[in-house]
Amino acid sequence: MLSYGTKNLCKCAQLLFGGQVEYTASMTLQFEKIQKEIHSLTNREKAALAYRLIEDLDGPPDEGVEQLWIEEAQRRYEAYRSGNLEAIPGDEVMRRARERLK
Repeated sequence: MLSYGTKNLCKCAQLLFGGQVEYTASMTLQFEKIQKEIHSLTNREKAALAYRLIEDLDGPPDEGVEQLWIEEAQRRYEAYRSGNLEAIPGDEVMRRARERLK
C-alpha cells in the first residue's frame, strides 16, 4: 500500500510526464539494479534521494526567482500586518492542500 507521500510523489511524476508513470520493458538493467539498491536505504536516505532526483528533474531555478519570492513574501507580510490579508491557521492550510491532492 502506498503512503500518503508516495501517492503524491506519483501524482507529481504523472504531471511531469503527462500521464501514467510505470515500469516498462525498455528500462535498463541499470535502472533495475538501482531500484533494488534503494530498498536497502533508510527512510531518511530515500527522502534525501527523492529530493535530489526531483531537483534534477526540475533543472536549475529560473533567473531571479529567489528574489521574486522574497519580494512576494514581504508583500504578503505587509498586507497581513496592515489588515488587508487574513491569516489562516497552518493546520487549515495543510487540510486544504491535502484535499486538493486527492
